[in-house]
Amino acid sequence: MDAPSLHSRFLGDVLPRIRQDARVAGMALTGSIAGGRCDVYSDVDLILVVDDEDYDAVMRERLVLIGSWTSLVAGFTGEHVGEPRVIITLVGPPLLHVDFKFVRTSDFAERTEDPEILWDRDGLLAGALARQPPVGVAFDLQWIEDRFWVWVHYGATKLGRGELFETIGFLTYLRETVLGPLAARRVGAVPRGVRHLETIAPEEARSLRATLCGYDRHEAGRAFLATVDLYRRWSDADEATVERRHHAEKLAVQYLHDIIDQDC
Repeated sequence: MDAPSLHSRFLGDVLPRIRQDARVAGMALTGSIAGGRCDVYSDVDLILVVDDEDYDAVMRERLVLIGSWTSLVAGFTGEHVGEPRVIITLVGPPLLHVDFKFVRTSDFAERTEDPEILWDRDGLLAGALARQPPVGVAFDLQWIEDRFWVWVHYGATKLGRGELFETIGFLTYLRETVLGPLAARRVGAVPRGVRHLETIAPEEARSLRATLCGYDRHEAGRAFLATVDLYRRWSDADEATVERRHHAEKLAVQYLHDIIDQDC
């Protein structure tokens, strides 16, 4: 672990306090710190491994427990990111974003990447990782292709109606769901939306600038066409393994052009 001083001080303070709870079997670190990619702006992503028989009780006490471990400023559960086991917090001051993920000992081995074990009470964490390898998150290009041209038509209807806030938001969705992951795959990186693209895929990040726009109908149309162009080019590498929806593509792109041409 090579963390900035604020992050290191937090971990040095919180670990002894967590270890005092006999229900906690161990503690691990994930995210950018564990991966050696952290900086002063990084979050701290912690996994608290709890004995199965005590898990429900700990889950009910999570915010109180976190408040006894550190200076809790605010915290809430992570349902909005599909992970209700996580408590997303600010601690401090100085302010630091920390995610506390509570998992059962029997579930700890289910992961997409290996964490860094900070403390392992009885060797259970290391044993679980040794017995079961991580399972990476697959990026399913066929799933994208089956939906992309429907999405293009949907976005074009918002542009045609003049709902520019909706259009701009939908272009952001396509960057995060489609183009960002494709850009990461082009450089052999793990797809994570548009995270870190400026660093890991600078050439692709420059190309993505064309998909940005201001609150202007013509700019939004140009950005939408750029989005379609990048999808076509960046997904071509997997042409042999993907069943292309050419008929849907032709009709949706023509519809988009018709919308864009309305004011020309």
